[in-house]
Amino acid sequence: MRAWLGLCHFGFEGYCHSEPEHSGGEESHGYSSTEILRRCAPQNDPPQNHLDWVLATKPQEPHVLERCPLSVRAWRTVAVALMTIGVLSVTVGCNDNKSGPTASSATAASSPTVIVATPVAQTITDSLSFTGNTAAIDSVTLVARVEGYLEKAHFTDGTRVKKDELLFTIQQDQYKAQLQQAEAQVAAQKAALWHANTELARYTALVKEDAATQTEVDRWQYEKDSSTATLLSAQAQVELAKLNLSYTEVRAPFDGRIGRHLVDPGNVVGSTGQRTSLAEIERIDPLYVYFTINERDLLRIIERMKQTDAPPIEEKTIPVYFGLSNEEGYPHEGRLDFASISVAPTTGTLQVRGIFPNPDLSILPGLFVRVRVPARQQRSALLVPGDAVSFDQQGEYLLIVNDKNVVERRGVKTGPQVADMLVIDEGLTSEDLVIVEGLLQAIPGREVNPQRAENTLPASVKSQPAGG
Repeated sequence: MRAWLGLCHFGFEGYCHSEPEHSGGEESHGYSSTEILRRCAPQNDPPQNHLDWVLATKPQEPHVLERCPLSVRAWRTVAVALMTIGVLSVTVGCNDNKSGPTASSATAASSPTVIVATPVAQTITDSLSFTGNTAAIDSVTLVARVEGYLEKAHFTDGTRVKKDELLFTIQQDQYKAQLQQAEAQVAAQKAALWHANTELARYTALVKEDAATQTEVDRWQYEKDSSTATLLSAQAQVELAKLNLSYTEVRAPFDGRIGRHLVDPGNVVGSTGQRTSLAEIERIDPLYVYFTINERDLLRIIERMKQTDAPPIEEKTIPVYFGLSNEEGYPHEGRLDFASISVAPTTGTLQVRGIFPNPDLSILPGLFVRVRVPARQQRSALLVPGDAVSFDQQGEYLLIVNDKNVVERRGVKTGPQVADMLVIDEGLTSEDLVIVEGLLQAIPGREVNPQRAENTLPASVKSQPAGG
């Protein structure tokens, strides 16, 4: 209270020593505090000091204030207001001191209620999670292997086709004629060979009777061998002619789905030196999924295999699962069938491939997928709801309620995810009470009212390995 009165006195004294003000063009001099008291106070009751005068001046004495400058009257109002505030502060402080124990009891009674649960003990199978893309197991671009006009396309764009189904026809007349020409050459060479054999036999007999020379025999021996070689060449030309004729019919190399035709009928295809693509066809049953594993996980897997004396990866079947972006979990099951022979030095990753059945052809190549590869070893772990784990600059943590019902921050190290639960590898015991609901009201160091929740494991957690 005395401090407030002193502030009022200071303000009044500050006015008394203020610089002169100029108003309305007339000079107005500043006055000392004594002069102001003399000019403003009643003549029959002069005040003893500045503060007494301010406090003694009552509202019902307007003649006193009217004689004072405007600033003096303002200071009088401020002083009264400050005194009122001081009195109220003192009163409130006294009331607070008197009600200390009661307030503490009210605070204890109003502790926020939180839901707590102990961690769930569960046997889990560790797994690794990746991202990858689907790819066709076979993909072929159909091209024209002979030159000619494209006569007809025998399929509908985007449909399924069977192996050896006719897809395109290229003009065949030229190649049929070439085949007939090659076959005629074969017939001619067969006749020449027969004539050479006949003459060789005749002259061989005449030589024995000294009716012919050996030179004649050698010449027909040459004709026989030459006709034999020419016949083989003619027969090869027949095969080439048949092959070129077969190229005029473009057929499906396997069962699959074909894309749109890239060349319309009537165009010349297969020109010398040019590669004319006609269409693309893919086989997507089964389907490949490619993904990469980083160097750290790869080394961990290798080390684990050494410790468990597991057989080489190529000697066992490793299951793998994947899920599409719009699917829950990993509903598609397959197996690993390939791993690259080296780690890419630019990315530090190893390419791995899984193969999956796709009988209805509903999964297309190029889709983004989530991949999970479970490990064979199982271990016991503590699980908590994923929403109970928070993260700050110090890392991941849980809020624990101790035996005094006070909230504690507990730093933890999390493991893989199992459905909507998280595995806690370090920092938690099976007896700890973890806050699972009411996290916004739980402040470390604050007392709470814990309520136990039913600690049951969801069915989805029981059926999923870690990492799902």
